[in-house]
Amino acid sequence: MTSSVVYGPVPSRRLGRSLGINNVPPKICSYSCVYCQLGETVRMEVDPRSFYTITKIAEKVRTKLEQARGKGEPVDYLTFVPNGEPILDANLGEEISALKEMKIRVAVITNGSLLWREDVRQNLRKADWVSLKVDTVSEDTWHKVNRPHGSLGLERILQGMIEFARIFKGELAAETMLIRGVNDDLGEIKKIAEFLSELKPARSYIAIPTRPPAEQVEPVTEQTINAAYWIFAKRLPAVEYLIGYEGNAFASTGNAIDDLLSITAVHPMREEAVAEFLVNARTDWETIQELIDNGSLVDLEYQGKKFYVRKLPGHSLMRPH
Repeated sequence: MTSSVVYGPVPSRRLGRSLGINNVPPKICSYSCVYCQLGETVRMEVDPRSFYTITKIAEKVRTKLEQARGKGEPVDYLTFVPNGEPILDANLGEEISALKEMKIRVAVITNGSLLWREDVRQNLRKADWVSLKVDTVSEDTWHKVNRPHGSLGLERILQGMIEFARIFKGELAAETMLIRGVNDDLGEIKKIAEFLSELKPARSYIAIPTRPPAEQVEPVTEQTINAAYWIFAKRLPAVEYLIGYEGNAFASTGNAIDDLLSITAVHPMREEAVAEFLVNARTDWETIQELIDNGSLVDLEYQGKKFYVRKLPGHSLMRPH
């Protein structure tokens, strides 16, 4: 089985109601972050290439939008947030242009690791909203938290982000995931804030893992989160936490099982969200048990909560406690 190209709408803490676009097959990425909610990276790549045709992406999005509207489900953003790294898609710029014809804002959530490339910057600048991952500005820490492809260099990536920010006319956001004992030193947090003050994002997010991560990592303490907020707030115009639950407003717009598997391939769902999804889709919990029994879905425990995640071929998932 493969994951769907378009999924949702799903609730987003940053973007309201988001229709997700899975433009890169699982789990192709330039990083293998210790906290990734989708498990370890299966294939490390750094050269952009074509995965799906522009026509296929546009057709799938248009169909899903029609289904969502038919069921009264609002969509605030069309968001490239696949179970891989979206800027590895060589067609990204043309896909964004095609989707803009649908008169809905287009967002991309990226690790920014390829922004040292001019072609990637030009592709990404067509979006309306872009979030860049900045978990550290120190080379050693970067290798510990993001575990990048061996050919990448952090200094070149950070400079690429600065160059992108200079040409981008949309809304730029930055996101920093804090992991206890890895990148939560206040000296490191100050360095990140200094870099972000040069990047000049409209909004900076401080995050902690809220879904089962690839490794058994620990979120930072409340005191560290608070200190990080004030360090950021002294240097940046708008700072927000990404530490809460996004809610249960996941929608089924077609076949309930297909929709559930499409969402959980990219976005692990808490047990209560799955229960609400099933009620709205007019099906019962036996559906979930069947998916677990046939190996399509797995359940994970994280911080006292049960999550359900799509099991993708050749892909292992940790079971954090």
